[in-house]
Amino acid sequence: MKLRKVTATSAAVLALSLAATACGGNDDDSSSSGSGGGGKVKVGIKYDQPGLGLKKPDGSFAGFDVDVATYVAKELGYKPDQIEFVETKSADRENALARGDVKYIVATYSITDERKQKVDFAGPYLLAHQDLLVKKDSKISKGTDLNGKNLCSVTGSTSAQNVQKTIAPKANLKQVSSYSECIAGLQSGAVDAVTTDDSILAGFASQDQYKGKFKLAGLKLSNENYGIGVKKGDTATVDKINKALEKMVSDGSWQKAVDANFGPADYKNEPAPKIGQIVK
Repeated sequence: MKLRKVTATSAAVLALSLAATACGGNDDDSSSSGSGGGGKVKVGIKYDQPGLGLKKPDGSFAGFDVDVATYVAKELGYKPDQIEFVETKSADRENALARGDVKYIVATYSITDERKQKVDFAGPYLLAHQDLLVKKDSKISKGTDLNGKNLCSVTGSTSAQNVQKTIAPKANLKQVSSYSECIAGLQSGAVDAVTTDDSILAGFASQDQYKGKFKLAGLKLSNENYGIGVKKGDTATVDKINKALEKMVSDGSWQKAVDANFGPADYKNEPAPKIGQIVK
């Protein structure tokens, strides 16, 4: 009897072990280290930049960065319903990658020597420039025209600092918490110009309520090489993303995404940059 009791107990333990294994065998790989399959991939984007990365009221996402991120995910083996977009604000991008919160980040992420100490970059996939957004009938055509004019930018931005130091020291600079506030001020006439990356300005100007009201000055006040951020040391993912970007350009999808997201603002985009080619 004792022998049968031990055997029954062992069988029960074995059954429980097999059940636990079966329940745990299909865990969703939400952070993803490989290709598609049944898992998901988390991708960092901006939620508040029209034309680039925007979360719409219905919960869907739109913008050039979203299109690039989606194309890359497809080339890595993921379907659209396997992509989870995660909001990654500028100040937290490096930490999000280091923590493994996201697999990669497509969020107007300019490649700089300082950032390359903390993360790896694929790309660049877009060459942007600091520029000015002005009303359609504005006479502002060069940086020095801003002297004595009301200029708006976001508090602490490099664009604002660049204007103050070198471009137009006598401009009346107004710094606010968001570019949406600047655009509203431009529309009302409270400011004469808004400054940041031309891609960001084009995205705002392409919104339905602003179409035909604003224009980009086309001044190219700086070079901003947008890259796709990847966790430091993950060279395999960098290589895969670079191949995806090259394919996106060669099959015409890159230009199609540029036209769809920036076209209404008459954005004069640079040609698609070559992988690894940084414009200083």
